[in-house]
Amino acid sequence: MIASILIFFIIFGVLVTSHEFGHFIIAKSGGIRVNEFFVGMGPTIWKKQKGETLYSIKLFPVGGACVFDGMDPIEEEREGYDEHSFLHAPVWRRIATLFGGPLANFIIAYILAVIIVWFSPWDFPTISKLTDDSAAHEAGLVEGDTILSIDGEKVYTSSEVMIISQFAEGSPMDIVYDRNGEKKETVLTPKYSDEDKRYYMGIYLNDFKEVKGPQSLKYAWYSVRANIKMTYRSLALLIKGKLSKDDVTGPVGMVKIVDDTYEEVKPYGISAVVLTMLQLTVLLSVNLGIMNLLPFPALDGGRLVFQFIEVIFGKPVPPEKEGIVHMVGMILLIALMVFVLFNDITKFTR
Repeated sequence: MIASILIFFIIFGVLVTSHEFGHFIIAKSGGIRVNEFFVGMGPTIWKKQKGETLYSIKLFPVGGACVFDGMDPIEEEREGYDEHSFLHAPVWRRIATLFGGPLANFIIAYILAVIIVWFSPWDFPTISKLTDDSAAHEAGLVEGDTILSIDGEKVYTSSEVMIISQFAEGSPMDIVYDRNGEKKETVLTPKYSDEDKRYYMGIYLNDFKEVKGPQSLKYAWYSVRANIKMTYRSLALLIKGKLSKDDVTGPVGMVKIVDDTYEEVKPYGISAVVLTMLQLTVLLSVNLGIMNLLPFPALDGGRLVFQFIEVIFGKPVPPEKEGIVHMVGMILLIALMVFVLFNDITKFTR
């Protein structure tokens, strides 16, 4: 478990640092003053002032922030900020700065995906086996068929097929597949398993091939794209109320996931552990990027909403009023974090 905790802190530290650095580099390049850039939370264990920015490392290796000058001013302090403050920067510069954090997460995810694709075989969506009395067999699929698209959505990996199948919730799916170089189409209706309480296509997908050279760049994007789809589809299910509170995971739950994954792949050697943890990092990086773009107060997406309001109406929302909205959002986020933490502890100690 100690190894898993260390791995989690490394992964989380990389993701948070890259996210905040994305904000930082765009703010600096656009002339916006950054008062503080710190990694971690809690008491400061190291700090250094360089120019206008205080760089620091906090005791607990979770979280971090890039603090812009004039980010959330109170009314009586508004006139104290110059043109290098976030408050008085051009609106599109503010938008770019806010978007820089999530963008950095997507870039990190892509870079790691390139490494993964280069050093591990790609799992193409080719049918290796059908289960008895399967929905796939009834739809006319056979071993060796390669699935090309489902409901008009192109698929490039086995995991995409599984994800789309799960989220289809038993609805008929239009399948386009390749059989010996010939493109064919069929309709597949997944069958429900009373034992597992879910729908199955009734296929096993197993066709591992190496992808090298320029192709690895393309397939790395396919990997990131698959993680993006899985994230927003999971959010859609959560909004629809089709996921329970036990399906939401915080830091404690992520440590448990890292530990389970580590113990599962450890027998296969260090390279398997590294590649698997990189895959998990890609997923978490995409999650962090998307979650921060949600239009919720205090998140980057919530702040972007106010910037676009200014673009549309030609004038900004009064900063003190925006600050109040973000403060309420932060309180709600902290309450949610406490709830998720408590739920994780009770869930994994049952």
